[in-house]
Amino acid sequence: MLELDQVRASYGAVEVLRGVNFTVRKGEVVALLGTNGAGKSTILRCVSGLLKTDAGEIRYEGQNIAGMATEDTVRLGITQVPGGRGLLPNLSVEENLRMGAYPIRRQRAKVKAGYDRVYGIFPRLAERRRQLAGLLSGGEGQMLAIGRALMLEPKLMMIDELSLGLAPLIVQQLVKIVRDINASGVSIILVEQSANLALSITDHAYFIEKGQLRFDGSSKELLERDDLLRSVFLAAAR
Repeated sequence: MLELDQVRASYGAVEVLRGVNFTVRKGEVVALLGTNGAGKSTILRCVSGLLKTDAGEIRYEGQNIAGMATEDTVRLGITQVPGGRGLLPNLSVEENLRMGAYPIRRQRAKVKAGYDRVYGIFPRLAERRRQLAGLLSGGEGQMLAIGRALMLEPKLMMIDELSLGLAPLIVQQLVKIVRDINASGVSIILVEQSANLALSITDHAYFIEKGQLRFDGSSKELLERDDLLRSVFLAAAR
């Protein structure tokens, strides 16, 4: 479904990705782990079109989308839940969801279907649809960020830091929702600081360090690689 082939990317003069190869198969949940600044979020930004690559190809359903504008990757079915959630605090819950449906804003039936889908998954958002996003709890804010990404009925969803700053009980609820979303046919890339969480809900895992992949294999195998995971735990504890 998605394949990165020798992708390089940089911020100014600083090269962040150094020839990354990365694959997501249809229906798969993939974990992308690594230390802070390793290039995890940069991979997502390149796939979504927020950052142009310097070299390499990003193939999505057989089409090279490297350098494609974000509005075009969204239309292809790629959506992202950004780290920090990226909500508009002075807009209501429903207005934030509407922003997620911007590319199809003139297709009222599809927009309504998006609302129905999101409110069906997150009844709490339906209860708070008129409330300002800035007044939501952390868990509700993450629900809204995921809901916004679901408005376009994506084929591939990229989630950057699902559990960041959330209580364990809320995280468990979100994990179940992520599994349900995947079961509905959506492929998922999960960037997550909690290695145990990410590896417990994914099929395949990648570990990136200093812009290069150091592991490509099953999530179960990566759980046994203490030499790699130790660096993630240490970074999370700082």
